[in-house]
Amino acid sequence: MTKHYILNLDPDAKYDWDRRTLRDPITADHPALADLVAQAVGEESGSYLIAVNIEVKVLEKAAVDQVKQFPAPTDLPHRTPLPQLTELVA
Repeated sequence: MTKHYILNLDPDAKYDWDRRTLRDPITADHPALADLVAQAVGEESGSYLIAVNIEVKVLEKAAVDQVKQFPAPTDLPHRTPLPQLTELVA
């Protein structure tokens, strides 16, 4: 079974859990590795001694400056309120 994920490494991340993230490239969900293993053994009740082989192949690497950064909320342009909203507030 081959699954594809996006691995993001950021040693300068503010929170420890953001330093290494693994995401599905389509849904951006974190992979449920236990669910994948359960599917592989047939999801039958019981305790299993299993061996898991992980083979990692880098298919593509994006440089940090290529990753799209969203502007901080303070960088957004100021919008004037719509006249209809001004009437409702007054």
